[in-house]
Amino acid sequence: MLVNALYSDGPDRLCQKLPADSLKVASGSGPVARLRVDAQSRYQIVDGFGASFTDSAAYLVDQRLDEATRARVMRDLFDPDQGIGLSLLRNPMGACDYARSIYSYDDTPLGQDDMSLLHFSIEHDLESIVPLTKQAMELNPRLKLIASPWSPPGWMKTSDSMVTGSLRVDCYPVYAQYFVRFAQEYEAAGLPVYAFTVQNEPLFVPLNYPGCFLPADQEALFVHDFLRPALRSAGLDTLILGYDHNWDRIDYPLDLLDQAGQDFDGIAWHWYGGRPVSQSRLSLCKPGSDQYFTEGSGGDWIPAFEPAFSNLMRTGIEILQEGSKTLILWNIALDEDKGPVVPGFGQSTCRGLVDVNQSEGTAQYSLDYYGLAHFSEYVRPGAQRIGVSESAGTKAVAFENEDHSQVVVVFNDSERREVKVSFPSLGEEVVGLTMEPHSAATIAARA
Repeated sequence: MLVNALYSDGPDRLCQKLPADSLKVASGSGPVARLRVDAQSRYQIVDGFGASFTDSAAYLVDQRLDEATRARVMRDLFDPDQGIGLSLLRNPMGACDYARSIYSYDDTPLGQDDMSLLHFSIEHDLESIVPLTKQAMELNPRLKLIASPWSPPGWMKTSDSMVTGSLRVDCYPVYAQYFVRFAQEYEAAGLPVYAFTVQNEPLFVPLNYPGCFLPADQEALFVHDFLRPALRSAGLDTLILGYDHNWDRIDYPLDLLDQAGQDFDGIAWHWYGGRPVSQSRLSLCKPGSDQYFTEGSGGDWIPAFEPAFSNLMRTGIEILQEGSKTLILWNIALDEDKGPVVPGFGQSTCRGLVDVNQSEGTAQYSLDYYGLAHFSEYVRPGAQRIGVSESAGTKAVAFENEDHSQVVVVFNDSERREVKVSFPSLGEEVVGLTMEPHSAATIAARA
């Protein structure tokens, strides 16, 4: 049996590759966790893992790094052989909180409409977002793009602004065409759009950056009567994911699926409230509904390394255990001030995968990069989650790739212990390693 492994046990060893001959069953006297992979138990197919080229992240990588550093960062992020193989990008459609200005693809002077979308243009994205997304797809041809609006253009809203307000009912038809035009122009630029989410965090209306209040009944109506027919008429098979908000409001996606279930291809979730179990509970209530985890950011609210890394590994495993096809963090990159952010936003507390120092032009990888690597480097798009037993003090999730290799991601949430993993369908050989407290390991095995 051929074995590869990654191991992280603290800030000094964020992602260490372990040679196969070191993966032996130790004979220590401490506690032992025994994990057994069950390839007969099969669950969701995985689309992949990733983060977001917000306007800020794309600007930092494209314009604040020199060519050699930018090439290294892109390779380390997206190359499946030389990097961690990120395979998903969830990019904002227009400005979000992490942008240098507030913009949409069809901005008009205050009080003026553009119902025919005569001024629609993705020119803003052609500066950095589109080139970097294309480069990411070249580095990883299996990468998929999800697009998510934080707000419609201001003239489509009751507030006449991308900040606050809700979508005007008379603008439902033109807003559906706005999605169509985005997909068409991105396709023309060489970037097929795999999926849309309808509205980022539709129940939260921020006062200092773009947002839009969109209750469940309005989202269902918009998708059923306007967006789905518009995509179909344009010959687009782009997926539509509903909700795109926190685990604590399962009533919203239930209402979407009750009212227009046939028009939604899945439900998208964030981790800023509630628990991952909402994903599997929704699947039980609505069999056949696919679950997508689309945003989770690390930040200053968990400042120390150990609890922040532990939270990412613990929660990431639970997200996948509860049926998600994706695990997507937030900004690809932020600077030394955790920005840039839109004017008036205030102090950012989020953390990117890459820390870019604008004044020095340097790039370093954060704990989120290394934590995400435990999932993305060996679990490839198209993998299927399979069963794995858990032992007290550990959390684990397992997958079988399309090449029949099997991958187990383990987090030791307790004291130092020996971890023994068996792969019965690959032979009865047991892989073993010693795991420090709050450490993570990814073991990939093939016959």
